Amino acid sequence: MIKDYQTQKTLRVLYDVCIVGAGPAGITLALRLAKAGWSVALLEAGGQAYAERSQDFYTCTSSGLELYPHDTRLRFLGGTSNHWAGRCRPFDASDFSDPPPGALPGWPIAYAEVERYLPAAMDIVDLEQGADFRAVNTALNGGEFDADRFLLSPPTRFAQKYAAALNDTPGLDVFINCNCVDLHFDKASGNLASVMVSDYERHREAVVAKQFVLAMGAIENARQLLNSGSLAAAGVVGKDGMVGRCLMDHLNVEMGTFILKSGQDTGLRSYYTSEAFAKTYKAGKGNVSAAVLDQVKTYGRMAEVKQFLESLACRWEVADKIDFIANFSCPGDGIIGTMIEQCPNLQSRVTLHREKDALGVAKVNVNWALTPEDRHTIKCIGTELAKQFADSGEGFIKLNEFVYDTSKPLKLEPHAHHMGTTRMAASPEHGVVDHDCKVFGTNNLYVAGSSIYARGAAANPTMPLLQFALRLVDHLDERLRSANGVVVAS
Repeated sequence: MIKDYQTQKTLRVLYDVCIVGAGPAGITLALRLAKAGWSVALLEAGGQAYAERSQDFYTCTSSGLELYPHDTRLRFLGGTSNHWAGRCRPFDASDFSDPPPGALPGWPIAYAEVERYLPAAMDIVDLEQGADFRAVNTALNGGEFDADRFLLSPPTRFAQKYAAALNDTPGLDVFINCNCVDLHFDKASGNLASVMVSDYERHREAVVAKQFVLAMGAIENARQLLNSGSLAAAGVVGKDGMVGRCLMDHLNVEMGTFILKSGQDTGLRSYYTSEAFAKTYKAGKGNVSAAVLDQVKTYGRMAEVKQFLESLACRWEVADKIDFIANFSCPGDGIIGTMIEQCPNLQSRVTLHREKDALGVAKVNVNWALTPEDRHTIKCIGTELAKQFADSGEGFIKLNEFVYDTSKPLKLEPHAHHMGTTRMAASPEHGVVDHDCKVFGTNNLYVAGSSIYARGAAANPTMPLLQFALRLVDHLDERLRSANGVVVAS
């Protein structure tokens, strides 16, 4: 049942699982675990609709590239799925087998660990079972840019689609306007003992459970871990540790413009760097979309200039050399959008201020920063795409100078795909959670969502994070059954 914590403070004495954050990962975990027979508390800081009172708690400072976190995350039931665009693409096996560029390792698990959850994740976001992630065009000739494969969710709005289930599933208590303000860790047992929650008038109480999951997004997951004095005192979290580091987003770089050869289909072209590309250039991955704007009309003086140049080219018999004048649409007809992988970077991170917010939680600073490896990836994608676009007979690309000259300031925008701040690793030296998504140094504290990503590749993160959430459901179900003396089939 969905209850407003402002008026209904009816917590159970003990839950099997407490999940903090009711976005796609949190809702998926809560519904699946409750349907498996476990008592579950799902805590959402916001209400059932957008409200400035709640959203303002996402305000933070920035000391690096601008990430616009206050404007790109949503703090109410359903989380950022409330303005998700719906594009879905699974990870590739090479995303797990190959480390990202730079010094940090990649995933400590094989792709098969999450691949088996793909059908269920597709169902959750309303993709037809058995549907292929289809390409909208052909690959380029060089073998380094495959046709991108993706499907579009309607998109699924989790709070709306699963409203009845959130209200009616036995064993599930959903509390809105229920803010997590502290994590209480018991060093002696190695267990998180409780989550301290508060309404907006700072009335507080502890939520006690056997297992806990943080599912608040990459910035808030790191914030809550860093804010916990008991986790810090126990040495689980430290200011020089990995929590909050390796903040990643996908890079939307202003690559330049393109013009198509006469007669070419003006539909969307979407390419994805091949495995061969990443290995050859030791670069990250990238998705590149080429979209034609409305045809530019030539009129007045510009029409006369174009007609003069066409006539001149024919008279000189060099039309085949400069047929872009006679046959192409005007330069600037096409724009190039990108979603390029960011390499994990220890200096790209979330840290805390001494200043507290209205509920007593430390405020956040975001230092979103790139590495030389990122500039290398951008340069390789841009220059090779321009070559192969021409070689394949599609047309011509005019790159912005900063793409190929890395001494120039880069122009880019974030995609609001926040990842990596509690990355998965084989050891706490390189990450925050282990292969089961459990926080190193704890027995019962887990993290869900894209903050666990060891690398982001160039796939939209929502559907893959559901695959990880489903995997975590199975792990928690097995742990709870084992703790209750239930024989678990191997």
